Amino acid sequence: MQWYVVHTLTGKENKVKTVIEKSADAHELGHLLGRILIPTETEITSSSGKRRERKRKLYPGYILMEMDLTNDLRHLIQRTAGVTHFVGSSDSPVPLSDEEVTGIMKTIGEEGQRPKVTWQPGDAVRVTEGPFNEFSGKIAEVDAEHETVKILISIFGRETPVELDFTQIEKL
Repeated sequence: MQWYVVHTLTGKENKVKTVIEKSADAHELGHLLGRILIPTETEITSSSGKRRERKRKLYPGYILMEMDLTNDLRHLIQRTAGVTHFVGSSDSPVPLSDEEVTGIMKTIGEEGQRPKVTWQPGDAVRVTEGPFNEFSGKIAEVDAEHETVKILISIFGRETPVELDFTQIEKL
């Protein structure tokens, strides 16, 4: 089995995956399909003082499919609603190389395990709770492991570093 990339309409990746799996089983082609992946990462955000984790697609509009590609399976996938085309030459789909697959799997494995932080040094933020409520400042440091940030807040005309949790700030 080899890995192929299928381009879909953005936002329809999960639906296309489900339809392809059901259609392949219905046409007795399910044995040709391996894994179908929609690579995602977890992002930590906070709004209204609440920590939120949300899944974000790494490659919006693309699905990775492991399969033994036959003409019947290729036509079934291409006729699926929401699929635009296979990635590759216009004549036939081009499988991903082993290096490309290894790189993507490594990214999915690492990114999928630990949440990605949306805060970056230099971001302008406002404090939403605590003794510095309603103060604004810029992020100086981000500690993703402890989910804290160091913010420079202007107090009495001087830049003062303040350490806060992710849930205590919001972007301006």
